[in-house]
Amino acid sequence: MAAAVLRNPNSRRLLSFSSPIYWSCRGFISASNFSVSDLLFGNEEAAVHANANPWWRSMATFTRTKPHVNVGTIGHVDHGKTTLTAAITKVLAEEGKAKAIAFDEIDKAPEEKKRGITIATAHVEYETMKRHYAHVDCPGHADYVKNMITGAAQMDGGILVVSAPDGPMPQTKEHILLARQVGVPSLVCFLNKVDAVDDPELLELVEMELRELLSFYKFPGDEIPIIRGSALSALQGTNEEIGKKAILKLMDAVDEYIPDPVRQLDKPFLMPIEDVFSI
Repeated sequence: MAAAVLRNPNSRRLLSFSSPIYWSCRGFISASNFSVSDLLFGNEEAAVHANANPWWRSMATFTRTKPHVNVGTIGHVDHGKTTLTAAITKVLAEEGKAKAIAFDEIDKAPEEKKRGITIATAHVEYETMKRHYAHVDCPGHADYVKNMITGAAQMDGGILVVSAPDGPMPQTKEHILLARQVGVPSLVCFLNKVDAVDDPELLELVEMELRELLSFYKFPGDEIPIIRGSALSALQGTNEEIGKKAILKLMDAVDEYIPDPVRQLDKPFLMPIEDVFSI
């Protein structure tokens, strides 16, 4: 076997992955009738059993039945990204396609709860009829743009959240620019908090401004779906037209507008490592 090894921190010895000591530590024979000493001291029958029944064969196997797509929420601070993320899980949970995750389970760090903003990216998963999604909820605050870039770099498509009363704000523009720079191929927009705007013409003006901004940063502003709704209404189960129905309409737009990503399955495995910690 290749010279892959495991270091024992107590003895500083190097243990080969093919070593009986390593095998026994990993629980290779936990389900057998043999003892650890049988394996360590040359019982051939025990060794055959360990070879034939490795520990990983008892683990659950994930079977992919739908395309997997990485998406995420981006946009200005306090425009409703985390509320929308929680609302998506709630609405899809009612359809039997997700586990409902509360707002405070997404922003669960003490500092996030104290300040009421997202600091680190958070991950949730859900499904539609068409796809399985891994969803990254990105921070909108200018101080945590590095965390937003980390989340956006993983995305096959983004959900840009814009508050209807505020319209596009500085971090809206920055997030669109960064999405373009890190290679997010497609965006879908959610115009949030529409219940806080009484004048329909104001919503039209905000939507027009948003399309112009997207076109300025080389996204197809005239084609991108913009869904109007209220994430809070969906989360609270009120005003179904701009609540639950708007969320379902948003997910239909994500399904249709964001293309299936092409995975380079013939290339060697590549795993990015964000940070290293000494413990």
